[in-house]
Order: sequence, then C-alpha cells, then structure tokens
Amino acid sequence: MTSSKNLSNVLPNFTFNMNSIPPKYFAHESALIDEGCSIGDGTKIWHFSHIMNNCTIGEGCNIGQNVVVSPQVVLGKNVKVQNNVSIYTGVTCEDDVFLGPSMVFTNVINPRSAINRKDEYKQTIVKKGATIGANATIVCGHNIGEYALVGAGAVVTKEIKAFALVVGNPAKQIGWVSEYGHRLTFDEKGIATCIESNEQYQLTDNNIDKII
Repeated sequence: MTSSKNLSNVLPNFTFNMNSIPPKYFAHESALIDEGCSIGDGTKIWHFSHIMNNCTIGEGCNIGQNVVVSPQVVLGKNVKVQNNVSIYTGVTCEDDVFLGPSMVFTNVINPRSAINRKDEYKQTIVKKGATIGANATIVCGHNIGEYALVGAGAVVTKEIKAFALVVGNPAKQIGWVSEYGHRLTFDEKGIATCIESNEQYQLTDNNIDKII
C-alpha cells in the first residue's frame, strides 16, 4: 500500500487545461476563430470565416462562408448568416434572425479614409425573427422590427416596424408578413390569418399584433 506521502511519485504530473476541452461548436479548418470570443453550443462556422475577439454568438447559429463577425457584435440563438456577410461592430441580431447572402451592414454614417470615426459607430438592432434578403443594405442606426422582412436588394434608411414587408431603394413598406413569412391580407375588421400557421393578427393604427 502506498502512503499519501509517496503519491507524488506514483501519480503522473497533471495540469488541468481548459484549452484541452473540445469546443461544442463546429468550425471548418479554414475558419479563423480569435481568442476572447464566445460561441454557443451547436453553432457551425464554415469556410474562410473570421470570428473576431470579444464578439458573442449564441447557440445553434450557422455562419456561412466568407463571413466576418467583428468585435462586440452580438448574435442571439439560431441566427443564420449566409455567405459573404460582414457584421460590423455596433450590430446586434436577436434570436432567429436570417441574414441573406451578401447583405450589407454599415456602422458609420459619413466614413472617410483619412478620418478615424471608431468612436462614432452607430448601433443597429435586428430584432427577433427578422429576415434581411440577399444584397440588401442596412444604413446604420436603423433598427429592424421583430419578424420584419426586408426584400432582396432593398436599402433601409429608416426604422422598420415589426412584421413589415419592405422593398426597394430606399426601402418602402408594401405590406405585412406573419411570423412564418407569409404576406397578410386583412379583412374589414383588421384581422388576418397566416396561411401556414393559421395564427391571426390584428391591424390597429398601422401596427400589427399577433392574436394570442
């Protein structure tokens, strides 16, 4: 029997290293993951993407090819980022947001190469369930409401209401959509029903609410 005094001679020298714990997310070997970022379980990060320090990515996200997530960016759970999207400092995407291929965020209103405006970054919030279509541009400082749908190629220059459907340059509202992304048609009582979920919505004073 070995005495406790001699255990140091018997047991191997072992140092617990947090870096030895495998991550619970997937990152392609070509992706660059900086130290100091937070990545949730089940997230997938694909080819040639760069996840920068001090950003937060929630659980179950999908980060496509050639995506940049800048410092201090916050992505909620189940955010889908398609290929060729740069998410700049100042942007927050809440849960279930969809960012289409090559859509564009900005974070400075009047950028100049010779003038440093890093202390002037504007905040942009894309709220829960919203979709931004391919090649759309979001001029910084304009929030996108819950479950809004920004059409492909639109240029957003003002706040977008919850459930609003907007298209064009500059983006203009042409209707309303449900949580499932279907266009809503309201009756004389201001009630509309989603064709997929059968959930109902009430239109009042140019705003809509889901009827629970």
